[in-house]
Amino acid sequence: MADKIATRASYGKALIELGAENPNIVVLDADLSGSTQTKKFADAFPERFFNAGIAECNMMGMAAGLAVAGKTVFASTFAMFAAGRAYEIIRNSIGYTGANVKICATHAGLTVGEDGASHQCVEDIALMRVIPGMTVINPADDVSARKLIKAAAAFRGPCYIRLGRAAVPVLYDEDRDIEIGKALKLREGRDAAILATGIMVSEALKAAEMLAAEGIEVKVFDIHTIKPIDEAAIIEAAGTGAIVSAEEHSVLGGMGSAVAELLARKAPCKMRMIGVRDSFGESGKPAELLEKYHLTARDIAEAVRELKV
Repeated sequence: MADKIATRASYGKALIELGAENPNIVVLDADLSGSTQTKKFADAFPERFFNAGIAECNMMGMAAGLAVAGKTVFASTFAMFAAGRAYEIIRNSIGYTGANVKICATHAGLTVGEDGASHQCVEDIALMRVIPGMTVINPADDVSARKLIKAAAAFRGPCYIRLGRAAVPVLYDEDRDIEIGKALKLREGRDAAILATGIMVSEALKAAEMLAAEGIEVKVFDIHTIKPIDEAAIIEAAGTGAIVSAEEHSVLGGMGSAVAELLARKAPCKMRMIGVRDSFGESGKPAELLEKYHLTARDIAEAVRELKV
């Protein structure tokens, strides 16, 4: 693991590159361009940037209209305001119409930190993955964020991309192949499997090291695409007989739920879920919050041990 970079910063960089390559790219923001990093695109391509103000629902309607006009639209605000406040517009104007809008929501999860429960969205994956036809992506690091954002721009249709405020370890080399819908296997093992998404991928790798020191070898997968989920990877993981899912999101309706749904249909096995348990967050430093809500490498490792008893 190398330097730490926030995936919202990766988003800002990817937008600049996309804007230079494709004149049909337009970007919208809801008066948070400094925080979401869309300001970089605004500075480079001011004629293709629109600040909708603190009017997220209106911004999503604008995005749908621009998509109908043939543009590839990136619409950005904090996850709480995108998935939460603007949900009905996303559902009806973007999802229902199949609009070519990429909703890039930053500041997701508990690691928003001191902003507290009102801004810590741990429900967004559940809300977005239930919308028919919506692709849902949750990158783990800088490299995967940039590659997946560019991949999202290359296909037509609605997409939700979850991005974070806090800097996270860089896990991947620039030459790593990263595709929408295809999980990344980061470690082999026969005793259990850890399926992680977003910031929890680096914690999963730490947990695997802890367990290896005890003689427990686990597979580790980065499930960066929640929908469409990689069925083959999950079925392979189920072959170990024990799966732990890990996400900075509610255990209700998130990546773990998507995995459990697939296992129930195709490959039943023992499973534990690491995530927020039917609770709002609170104000605090990101590391302290992850500790309090049991979203650490130690918690993942303990869940694997419980399954192996």
